[in-house]
Amino acid sequence: MNGRKLYQNTISKFEHELQILNDKSEETPDSTVRACWLKAAGIPKSAEQSLKYTLPILTEVQLNLFDEYINKRLNKIPLAHITGRQSFLGIELVIDQRALIPRKETELLANAALELSYKYSKKNQEVHIMDICCGAGNLGLSLAYHNEYCIVYSTDLSQDAVDLANENIVFLHLKNRVSAVQGNLFSAFQSPKYFNKANFIVCNPPYIPSIKVSELNAETLEHEPEIAFDGGISGLELVGKVIKEAPLYLAENGWLLMEVGVGQGDFVSLLCKRSYSYKNVENIKDKDGNVRVVMAQKNN
Repeated sequence: MNGRKLYQNTISKFEHELQILNDKSEETPDSTVRACWLKAAGIPKSAEQSLKYTLPILTEVQLNLFDEYINKRLNKIPLAHITGRQSFLGIELVIDQRALIPRKETELLANAALELSYKYSKKNQEVHIMDICCGAGNLGLSLAYHNEYCIVYSTDLSQDAVDLANENIVFLHLKNRVSAVQGNLFSAFQSPKYFNKANFIVCNPPYIPSIKVSELNAETLEHEPEIAFDGGISGLELVGKVIKEAPLYLAENGWLLMEVGVGQGDFVSLLCKRSYSYKNVENIKDKDGNVRVVMAQKNN
């Protein structure tokens, strides 16, 4: 079977059998086939980045690998785990089972933080950022990659996630401006060295109520760490702690930016206002009108 026919037949198969998750909309049948094809050819790329490449001719060995990857995907192995790559805010990241696969929806938070960072760096000053619950490191790394003035301190409760974040730091050649350490929220930064220093803090915490975690799709539940989703009984236990603890680490007029689940935005905003530690609270909505990011400025 020639390459074009194999490609078209696989696309057709995926259109009938592949279930594309709502939070991974970039994984179309076309981008999935391309990503698996490139991986078989020894060119690992994310679904998003695969669209930019011309597909090479595959050897017999590579064709067998391609068939293996296609079967894995049809058996609900996440595409990012097959390719070992995921795109986030225009950068490629190394991804595996050790951390949550970065979602497109989190780019809303990343873009807000990046825009904020430019306001600081216009004055040619360093922008100090804490990335709490960093996972694979995508938020902090994307900020440092796109803004050379950003200095990022990342942390996660999971040592596995921190190890992966550190691999991505090396992969993106950002070791001089990004670091990642294990810790429970701000525990790794409990030192005067970090107090009142962060221009802003970004956080994409687990926010799904414990009772609803089991309702997640099988692909997610079976292949991504539960710790990355479980937000406790209310879903907002970690969110509440971050709101309470962040002011100690924020510089004067610094900002806290958090991703929240659909339907949680108004309550999280209220938590920020009721803490009296913040003077300005703003919401950012997604294309469907849901509040997905809450921003709160420190009340000095």
